[in-house]
Amino acid sequence: RRFTPGIAREGVPREPMRGKLARVTARSETLVSLRYPVPSRPETLVSLRYAVRPDYDAWVLHEGNVPESVPHDAAALRLQLVLSAWAEQSERDVKIVRNLAMRWLEEVPQVGIDPDVAVLEPAPPGADDLRGLRLWVPGHRPPRLCFAIVSGAHPHKDYVGLQDRYALLGAEELCVFDPLLAGPRSLGGPVSLQLWRRNDDGSFDRSYVGAGAVFSRGLGAWLVPDGRFLAAATDEAGPQRWP
Repeated sequence: RRFTPGIAREGVPREPMRGKLARVTARSETLVSLRYPVPSRPETLVSLRYAVRPDYDAWVLHEGNVPESVPHDAAALRLQLVLSAWAEQSERDVKIVRNLAMRWLEEVPQVGIDPDVAVLEPAPPGADDLRGLRLWVPGHRPPRLCFAIVSGAHPHKDYVGLQDRYALLGAEELCVFDPLLAGPRSLGGPVSLQLWRRNDDGSFDRSYVGAGAVFSRGLGAWLVPDGRFLAAATDEAGPQRWP
């Protein structure tokens, strides 16, 4: 599943949805903030804070699988297996999903996003048979943590604007992992790891960007870049890694 701006499933151009969406903008806005180094002075950080302006015509989520490269698929699959093994042993009511369509507007259910891997807590009813997360359905809540693995073929989309969709989805945390360092040299990239986190005021901040480990509150563990894979560990240094 991917976002196809303005194109209907049959390939016929889709009419813009702006008129219909005008009725829902009041409940679909949030603030996003980030800090990034100045290229000429890496030690200097610039802070940027802005209100998300939804571009729902470009965020339509269609059914259908898009081929993934071998490195991307391997990184996502390994992360899913590690987190699933943890979830089975945990006493927490949690479900690990991969490429699951997530939608937050009942009025416009075409709009959504599908993270490479996500942690759902509490697990929604019927989690083992879940076909999609729809936040207007009772028991369906925003994901605790989402993972986006940067694609070597389309790296820009995971560096520019991706956080806006997860901010509106209501995700508590977003981890962007760039195993091949394929991202553009913008906003401080390319970097191995970015972590976005929701604040008490509802804003969505990029709290970490770099090549080291970062603590995920939602997971209760450290996320550690390990070459082309992302590991989880109980300590920052990484030796106490989850199997």
